[in-house]
Amino acid sequence: MKLLILVALLGFGLAQHNPNFKHGRTTIVQMFEWRWADIAAECERFLGPKGFGGIQISPPSDHIILDSPWRPWWQRYQPISYNLCSRSGTEDELRDMITRCNNVGVNIYVDAVFNHMCGASGGEGTHSSCGTWFNAGTKDFPSVPYSAWDFNDNKCKTSSGEIENYGDIFQVRDCRLVSLLDLALEKDYVRGKVAEYMNKLINMGVAGFRVDACKHMWPGDLISVYGHLQNLSTKWFPSGSRPFIYQEVIDLGGEPISSNEYVSLGRVTEFKYGAKLGTVFRKWNSEKLCYTVNWGEGWGFMADGNAVVFIDNHDNQRGHGAGGASILTFWDSRLYKMAVGYMLAHPYGLARVMSSYRWERNFVNGRDQNDWMGPPSNGDGSTKPVPVYPDQTCGDGWVCEHRWRQITNMVIFRNVVNGQPHSNWWDNQSNQVAFGRGNRGFIVFNNDDWDLDVTLNTGMAAGTYCDVISGQKEGNLCTGKEIHVGSDGRAHFRISNWDEDPFIAIHAESKL
Repeated sequence: MKLLILVALLGFGLAQHNPNFKHGRTTIVQMFEWRWADIAAECERFLGPKGFGGIQISPPSDHIILDSPWRPWWQRYQPISYNLCSRSGTEDELRDMITRCNNVGVNIYVDAVFNHMCGASGGEGTHSSCGTWFNAGTKDFPSVPYSAWDFNDNKCKTSSGEIENYGDIFQVRDCRLVSLLDLALEKDYVRGKVAEYMNKLINMGVAGFRVDACKHMWPGDLISVYGHLQNLSTKWFPSGSRPFIYQEVIDLGGEPISSNEYVSLGRVTEFKYGAKLGTVFRKWNSEKLCYTVNWGEGWGFMADGNAVVFIDNHDNQRGHGAGGASILTFWDSRLYKMAVGYMLAHPYGLARVMSSYRWERNFVNGRDQNDWMGPPSNGDGSTKPVPVYPDQTCGDGWVCEHRWRQITNMVIFRNVVNGQPHSNWWDNQSNQVAFGRGNRGFIVFNNDDWDLDVTLNTGMAAGTYCDVISGQKEGNLCTGKEIHVGSDGRAHFRISNWDEDPFIAIHAESKL
């Protein structure tokens, strides 16, 4: 019997590692703080046609509204109820977005927050995105409903009630993370309320969940919650499809709680990935790009099939979360495009790209005093729409990295080479490297301070290809560099270290 249960759990975990992508798509984009109406439009005009696989949306549940600091991004991570009205829009707008994105082949993954409710000092009133009354002081959230009985206060053994020592797994999981009221997920009632919320979203057509703060929840409690989730809607997904689960576990090594405790339940965010690749592209600590010949598990990362990989996310692009100063973001655009290109060309992990907004940074002693700032907003605190210009860029402070030609075209590259092996590696024993993906794609990087001028075996069929970094194929024309592959599969590459983007990528569908 025990063996049967174990086999069932393993099968159930493996199903939850599958992102349920449609039509050979491969990549998720995190559309941080976008409004539902803007996401729906972006699915139809851009993400669907360009082959993006799915979107990680900001938490859609009712959240606290804070005045000090003014409407910070992290108020979205302080739930008040599981009603579906948030800064991004209403329940009807959410449903409309899920439908419209599914209809053009783009999945929706919900950022689910259920480790905690709002902060202990959240006060009493109706200052929530749904206008829901609550009292943080008495732990009264009648719209769920949760009461003081549904929190971990009696279980936490620190005098402050806060996590004081990350070396103590009981504190990390039973005490408050930065004063956020910690839910008692061991209670069947609480588990049921969380599953009810997630199942409502599944019924609306979402494909899965990014689960926030998993390190702070016991794996056994998560197994129970996930076990209560329904199969995905057969309107858009094959019968019997399980929701995709990817869990936020910040594990850079050196703490007793490891991502290994969670990989059987679903995929896990591999925070080492962006931290290490940022160090490599910045050439810090004597790192060189040639050392990435065994990138992936060879660098001590989790198994390929368990990992969600990313260069930056909403936390660490602000110095929160994990990775520190090595993290590359849109502020470092030249290196950032190279690192995202490397990630999307490399077969390791399930890739997620970022779509951000700018904010007014103010560094004091190395720390950004404005790292709290919420999305571009109007005077009343409402989020501004995302304007898209004829040149494909976005305005009003929205960065739209997913629309940068180099990133969009590498998302397409990843789709084209999907399933092909990492092959034909070359390096100059420094920061010039190249590799292929079987006979479907080839990419070359020059991160040295001198020119790259070399003839390489690409593994590609003979012909002329359009470089999708300096330009792209439009009809039978190429707006960028043209690369000629001979009958022997070899091609000549020249990349100046002064090029705007010192890398070249060609693939089977960029052939002229």
